[in-house]
Amino acid sequence: MQEHKISIRVRYAETDQMGVVYHGNYAQYFEMGRVEWLRNKGVSYKELEDSGVMLPVVSLNMNYKKPAYYDDELTVITRLAFLGGVKIEFTYEIVNQKGELLTTAQTVLVFVDMKTKRPISVPEYLEKLING
Repeated sequence: MQEHKISIRVRYAETDQMGVVYHGNYAQYFEMGRVEWLRNKGVSYKELEDSGVMLPVVSLNMNYKKPAYYDDELTVITRLAFLGGVKIEFTYEIVNQKGELLTTAQTVLVFVDMKTKRPISVPEYLEKLING
């Protein structure tokens, strides 16, 4: 399984009045993990979009196990779950500095031609970089 890890420190603005990370911020954490996972494979979102391909999220599923708090150091673990046809799927785990599992998630993204706004197959060069 192809895996990549990044560290994030929870900022004050990402928390509610109880000092707990607001649930909507997790989608950004997953995006950060996914972008860095792809970058680690030699793929940048900017280059992908410059070539006329975008990757919108069509599905996001999250499961909260424990809260994350202000100033926690989180590790986002991103794994490729599937690549084929018109989609790419990732799974995620977020753990805190104690190694406690806080959140799990899955996303499905679809390759889309920016001009036609229609789904397209995984670009061949991208499939080679990822599987490569």
